[in-house]
Amino acid sequence: MSFDCGTTSTRTILFDHNGNIVSVAYQDFAQIYPKPGWVEHNPMDIWEAQLKTAKEALKQANASASDIVGIGITNQRETTIIWDKATGKPVMNAIVWQDRRTADVCQELKEQGLSEYVKENTGLLIDSYFSGTKIKWILDHIEGAREKAEKGELLFGTVDTWLIWNLTGGKVHITDYSNASRTMLFNINRIEWDDKLLRELAIPRAILPELRPSSDVYGLTVESLFGASIPVAAAVGDQQGALFGQACFQEGMVKATYGTGGSLLMHTGSKPIRSDSGLLTTVAWGLNNKVEYALEGLLYVVGASVQWLRDELKLISDAKETEQLAQEVADTNGVYVVPAFVGLSAPYWDQYARGAILGLTRGANRNHIVRATLESIAYQIRDVITCMEQDSGIKNSELKVDGGVCCNNFVMQFQSDLLGVPVIRPKVVESTARGAAFLAGLATGFWQSQSELLDTFELDRRFEPTFDICKRNQLYAGWQKAVDRSKDWEDH
Repeated sequence: MSFDCGTTSTRTILFDHNGNIVSVAYQDFAQIYPKPGWVEHNPMDIWEAQLKTAKEALKQANASASDIVGIGITNQRETTIIWDKATGKPVMNAIVWQDRRTADVCQELKEQGLSEYVKENTGLLIDSYFSGTKIKWILDHIEGAREKAEKGELLFGTVDTWLIWNLTGGKVHITDYSNASRTMLFNINRIEWDDKLLRELAIPRAILPELRPSSDVYGLTVESLFGASIPVAAAVGDQQGALFGQACFQEGMVKATYGTGGSLLMHTGSKPIRSDSGLLTTVAWGLNNKVEYALEGLLYVVGASVQWLRDELKLISDAKETEQLAQEVADTNGVYVVPAFVGLSAPYWDQYARGAILGLTRGANRNHIVRATLESIAYQIRDVITCMEQDSGIKNSELKVDGGVCCNNFVMQFQSDLLGVPVIRPKVVESTARGAAFLAGLATGFWQSQSELLDTFELDRRFEPTFDICKRNQLYAGWQKAVDRSKDWEDH
């Protein structure tokens, strides 16, 4: 049983021994926007939606708790929850990874000269994306929170930690290395919480979860939830889960996840590779007493730009329409969309950039804007792959893809054209959930080894590039010019 707890929805998926989906249950939860640039979730909504989908997935499969070998959890990563240890009640809403309210705190940390220390020890850049400054914000702004935290009466967790705590009836307060490596508080070289950063951010160690490998039996679910106890046997950040689910077990393998946001990971083996081009160094997973690493390029807005076309601009009523609309025009008529709604992520890291539509002329119509929005997804991926190749010295030879947007054939073909390499889409595009299931299955003996998992990969479609190098580079140069125009827009 895999819990895939994303940013806008949560799902539970049951997988069989061949890695095939047996049943899926899905539920959206509310997005809360208290101020511009602020994004929150109600942690109780997340837990209730997850529990509801778990029961629904069992019902659909006509299965009971005793049929489930283990639960693997994969989750939106940097989202920050602090709750009362005694009552289990959150002290406020979760602050979501997209939230920018701590941009000023990040600026102060940079001015204190901490950038190099953070990069060297956490693999991250100082940015409000990560959990560290969000925790500080909650402790500084919620009445009584700091005092309670210092007495050890509050607990912090990312979404994996929150779900595991609730599943085990408050018995287990843990996170895995992959999620910990997204907090800006975790030393990826020593695999422990970093005392210096805890001091700098004034975060009491008492509130932090215990650190565990990604594939490990952490505890059992409370019997009353499902009628029998189930081992909770894996936790992994969603992007790392997708890397594992795509069987990218070897150095140099790359996958791209096209979700609400996006993420590219390149597996770099047992040593962290430092990036000189704005990528992150992150823990891929902890497994078999080993920690493996990855280079990551983060994209704030991927599928979210299609939601924007639907919900804000009302240009479409369903995301599925975009593929056909994009193909009704030969090109974008010179239009570029830069979806920097919450700033630019990798490799630019400009929190003051804002979204832009450029190159508009009188002939630009709805289809051109839809197409340019879809193309922006592929351009962002190319930005990151170029940097990965530079940092690792490894040339990318193919791209494995997953996530909702990868079902859009137009985007996948344009991606292949723009990169000049094949794009490989598997039959099971739920790689994130599959990765969590694989890790839980390895912890419980359901699968014996990673090599057994390789047999479960089935190809849906392979997209081959059709553009020549001149066309590829010309289009990309236009994108780079458009990105430059969107930078440093907000006053600061």
